[in-house]
Amino acid sequence: MRAQVGDRIILAAEHIDQPTRDGEVLEVRGADGGPPFFVRWSDGHTGLIYPGPGAILKIGTAEHEAPAPPAAAPVPTGVPVTAGTPATPPPATTHATAPGHTREWNIRVTIFESGDDTSATVVLLADAPEHLSARGTSHRSAEDNAVPEIGDEVAVARALRHLADQLLHVAEQDIEDLTGEDAHVRPV
Repeated sequence: MRAQVGDRIILAAEHIDQPTRDGEVLEVRGADGGPPFFVRWSDGHTGLIYPGPGAILKIGTAEHEAPAPPAAAPVPTGVPVTAGTPATPPPATTHATAPGHTREWNIRVTIFESGDDTSATVVLLADAPEHLSARGTSHRSAEDNAVPEIGDEVAVARALRHLADQLLHVAEQDIEDLTGEDAHVRPV
């Protein structure tokens, strides 16, 4: 991992029930931008860190950001296209769009199996929204074959579905805060 002063570091929690940590790189003490990094955490504490596999680096300045992937040109609806002829969009009637930016969120999945029961906890590692986590479970029937992967898949799928519901709820609250009106975001 290579960093520069001003970059942000987000660390996964050591335990599932703990929040993620984020901070700003104040000093880069390793060669060529490598660790260790001296970081001021969002809670005000400072410390030296050698980031591990649960760390995410958010580049702090626009000049160092990775370029956003090019957007595909929209295909207009209702415009006939003949084979071998490029589609030409109608005259522009859409609003101008601002240049995009890219963010990366990660999800940490922890699976625990005990006998016929499997539980999964998923944690969203992101700079926003706040720390979110969800849990899913599965239980193998006595008549079913013992295939642990199936219990893992079911428990993780349920945990991810709960996490998705939480994200939609957070989005609804954000919309309500901005508009002052009740909001409902459709899950599809």
